Amino acid sequence: MSRAVTVLATGPLTTVQDRGRPGQGALGIGRSGAADRGAAALANRLLGNDPGAALLEVTYGGLALRAEADLLVVTTGARCAGTAAHNAPVPLPAGRELRLGPPETGLRTYVGLHGGIEVEPVLGSRSTDLLSGLGPPVVSVGDVLPVGPAAEPMPGVDLAALPDPAGGEVTVRVSPGPRRDWFGDDAWAALTSQPWAVTAESNRVGLRLDGVPLRRAREGELPSEGMVRGALQVPPSGLPVLFLADAPVTGGYPVIGYVADADVDRCAQLRPGQPLRLRG
Repeated sequence: MSRAVTVLATGPLTTVQDRGRPGQGALGIGRSGAADRGAAALANRLLGNDPGAALLEVTYGGLALRAEADLLVVTTGARCAGTAAHNAPVPLPAGRELRLGPPETGLRTYVGLHGGIEVEPVLGSRSTDLLSGLGPPVVSVGDVLPVGPAAEPMPGVDLAALPDPAGGEVTVRVSPGPRRDWFGDDAWAALTSQPWAVTAESNRVGLRLDGVPLRRAREGELPSEGMVRGALQVPPSGLPVLFLADAPVTGGYPVIGYVADADVDRCAQLRPGQPLRLRG
């Protein structure tokens, strides 16, 4: 019997992700990859997979899989209702189903399989980039996803004792960006003192934040500049956008600041309506 899983349900959004396509920005190709890089890396470590192995990124639960062979599976990131274990590898025998309910906190859950998901790579990565359309298509009901051979030995870790994503206010570090001078001190104070609410228009490209708009001190147009994950771009509305995994390669609105790279993963677990504080 082939090593594979059949998709029975996808929830709001399920994609295949790995570490993305780094170093290709000059060609107009964004990095993409797992939105919560730490949770994805943990899944592969617990399974003894190659660090670049692909896995499933599940948004707000709802995924259902059926094993077509005896497999080992692990979930990390947002802990979903209905899972027998979390941050712990468990057997998934042939014919058995894995079903994820909605998570109590957090937004994105990672489902790793021993051997990794072996869909066809595009430009060196199996990541689905929702902005550019690169990579494998979004996972659909009825897909049969091949699983690679379990060549690497298991590390022998029964459980990774890590806290679940926060359900209340989250505070992250922010530093001034290249266009900080397009904003006065009052705008910087507003950015770093008020709680921002994550809006429902947020996705893998970025978090749209709602609060008191930031006023520019300088008007005019800005030529397109390079963009990276963690950039806080301020469109004409004055409401910042925090770029995540599928960030564009370039953008034409001023970047007032950058969220510390180590904190961006935590932002990827924020739900609509959840408050976010940016501390300078």
